Parts: sequence; structure tokens; C-alpha cells
Amino acid sequence: MDVYEAVTSRRAVRGFADRPVPRETLERVLSAAAWSPSGSNIQPWHVYVLTGGPLAEVKKRACERLTAGDPWDEPEYEQYPPALKSPYRERRSAFGEQRYGALGIPREDLEARQRAASANWNCFGAPAALFCYIDRDMGSPQWADAGMFLQTVMLLLRAEGLHSCPQMAWAKFHRSVAEVLSPPDELILFCGMSIGYEDVTVDDARTQRASLDETVTFVDGR
Repeated sequence: MDVYEAVTSRRAVRGFADRPVPRETLERVLSAAAWSPSGSNIQPWHVYVLTGGPLAEVKKRACERLTAGDPWDEPEYEQYPPALKSPYRERRSAFGEQRYGALGIPREDLEARQRAASANWNCFGAPAALFCYIDRDMGSPQWADAGMFLQTVMLLLRAEGLHSCPQMAWAKFHRSVAEVLSPPDELILFCGMSIGYEDVTVDDARTQRASLDETVTFVDGR
């Protein structure tokens, strides 16, 4: 698979097959992803990879909290600006319409939307997941470094025939994750990522992207 195919075939998969992911594959991906760029090569990401019993325990704790109606944890970072302006607001809204529309869930059925969203905390059935932490002292550029690392991981997973789904949703239950992983206090959970082989029986439409004219300006002297 060449890099263009990896980029264009990567998407957030929300249905995984019950098929284990070999540890050697994950090690190969993460070893290569370590070459991702970071300012002054500080490599600010801290990654925990879970499979088997530990992953099942994290899922169990999160799902028990959902069932009990426990509130989300106090946020440790702001996932979206409180007043998301145009055109980002419209893009986010369009994503929701497409995502829940594909599931046959109307906009006004908030309970059904919440049920669909709760699949996040079962990792959509994935047999492997990683949790990416970053030091509390890091600034915006280092968060960007972590994003480049995660994108590299996702592209390498595609090269291995695997799919993924990055999930900031896990930050909402960061205490439950920490109960299993016991990360140092100086780390913040940025996101989780579900990893596995796609369940092709799950119909999950791919979201569209803005046109080049909307996001790119060429300055070439023409």
C-alpha cells in the first residue's frame, strides 16, 4: 500500500471484527511511528497499548459508569472552543447529521444519539486500543506533535491492513482509564484509539472533506 492509498483509505472505523491484532504488528507500527516529527525532537507522547484483560477492564469500568448515569470527568483540556465559529460549526454539524443519519437516527432523538455515542467506550468492539497521554507542562506546539505522531500511527496501521478510530471521547472518562493504567500525575489523557480489523458488515458512511479552495491558498505569482 503506497502512502496516498494509506491516507485516502484511512477513516474512523466504528465497527471492528473479533480478530486479535498480533503484538508484533503493533510493535512494528509504533517503532516506525517513533520517527514522527516533533519540535527539537522532544517526542512528547506517552502511549499505553491495551489488549485482552486490561482493555476489557477499561471498557467495563466506562460502561458501568454509563449505565449508572455517572457524569463525565472534569475536563483536563478544552476539546472545542465554547463558541465554535463558521465554517467549523457547520462542518461539525454536517458530521453529526451524516454520522447519525447513516444510523437512521433523527436529529431530535437525543437518547438514540447517546446510545450510539456510548459505543465509543466499548472501542466499537476493537480488540486493541492505545491511550495517548501528554505532559501537563506541554504547550500547543507539543500537542500538535502528538497529533502528527497519532496520524503516523494510523497510516502505518493501514499499511498493515488494519483500521483505527481516534477518540477524544476517552478523555471524558480519564479517571476510569487511570484506575487501570496508573499513569504519572503529570500526564493528561489526550485521546484513545481503537485498533483492529474492520467489520465490513457494519455500514458506516465516510465523512466528506472540504474542497481545496476552502482550505488552501496557493501563492505562486501567477
